[in-house]
Order: sequence, then structure tokens, then C-alpha cells
Amino acid sequence: MSIQRKSKAFHKWLMLFMGLQFVVWSFTGLFMVVMDIDYIHGDNLIRNQPVHLSQAEFTKVNYSINQLFDKHPYAESVELTKLLDKPVYRFKVDKKPYLIDADNGKSLTPISKAKALRIAKSVYLQSAEDNVFFNIKNITYIEFTAPYELNARHLPVWQVNLDDFASSSIYIGANNGLIVTKRHGYWRAFDWMFSFHVMDYAEEDVSNKLLLVFVIISLIASAFGVVLSYYKIIKPLIHKRGIDEAN
Repeated sequence: MSIQRKSKAFHKWLMLFMGLQFVVWSFTGLFMVVMDIDYIHGDNLIRNQPVHLSQAEFTKVNYSINQLFDKHPYAESVELTKLLDKPVYRFKVDKKPYLIDADNGKSLTPISKAKALRIAKSVYLQSAEDNVFFNIKNITYIEFTAPYELNARHLPVWQVNLDDFASSSIYIGANNGLIVTKRHGYWRAFDWMFSFHVMDYAEEDVSNKLLLVFVIISLIASAFGVVLSYYKIIKPLIHKRGIDEAN
């Protein structure tokens, strides 16, 4: 069998085998390119919150940094900031986050359900004073098993699920009151598309072996396609040019 016929046969069967995955790559790739990545990250859901204290807020700081270290001598990454317009200290001990009131030194860890709800409302970009756009579906305390859309290192968290157009979720660190992440329906669709695009349906790791195998097969099929292009396009042109020059 000639090289041309062998290349045609291998190219045809390899592309037939790869055809469905090429469609998946094209569709999922198109979706990920078209979607605004800032929107996917949920930046449209959360307003930026000022973290620096005003002069008036500094007057409410009655618990000094020295008092903090007296009680928590191994505190690290100490930060004087604010939560719901009140001054607080955030710090870590053995990598575990803590939150205390900068007025009286009272521990705020873990934050209450009511406070988590107030935090979610304060940062939700579409909320209004009359709560028209802030409808809570449910709020759940998650301590041990993180949902697939949340990295387990953020636990424990309050999960605030909203009854909005995209089934949004706001995750608030139970120990520090910070927004650790936000998710919505379009992020979940993007995540689903990404898993199919990289062919890792559990860990979503781009360096998985299945993807490597399909990429290698694609390169081989493309190589046979190049060989066919030579015989179908380039060689006839060279032959025709030789005839024209001979005439």
C-alpha cells in the first residue's frame, strides 16, 4: 500500500475516533472564550468593601495590640481592620484564623448565623435597603465536608444561598468573617465545561493522562493529514508547474 493510501486510512480512522472529542473541545472552548472571566469569578455579585479604619472608627479601638498579644502570644499576621463598620482584629494562631472585637477584646470566632447573613447582605452588589433583591433561599454552616465548588481549606464556612437569577452562593469564613468565594450558575456551567475540555471529570487537572493520550493521537492524525495535503494539493501543483514550464 502506498504512503498516500496508508496516510488516508490512518487519518480517516483516527479522526473518526477523535471526532466527538473535537466537537466537545470546540463547544467547551467556545463557551469559555465567550464568557467574561470576571463575571464567571462572580465579581458582579460582590461590592468592594473598605478595610481601612476612618478616624472616627479608630476612636472605637479600646483593645490595644499589646492586650491582644498578652492573651494570644503566638498570634501571627495581626491585622486591624473592620467588619460591618466595626473595628476588629484578624490574626492566626497555628494557621487557624481568629477574629476579636477591637473595642472590648471579645472573641467573635465563630461568627453567628445572623452576623453571616448581615455580612452577605452588606457585600451583595444587587441588594437594596428594602431587601427586594436579597432573598435568602437558605443558609448553612459547613464544617467538615466542602461542596465541590469550594476548596476545603476554607472550612468552616457559612454558605449563603440566594434566590436570584443565577442561584448564587456566598461563602463566608466562619472564623474570620471574610468572603472566601462566591459561586453562581454560570460559574458552575463554566466549571463543568472546563472539566470536559481538559478531560478530567473529577480533579480537573490539565496534566491528566487521558488528555495526554488524546493530544498525542490528535498530533498523529494531524501528521497524516499533512502527508495527505502534500499528495492532494502540493504535489499536483508541482506537477502542473513542471508541465507549464515544459510547454
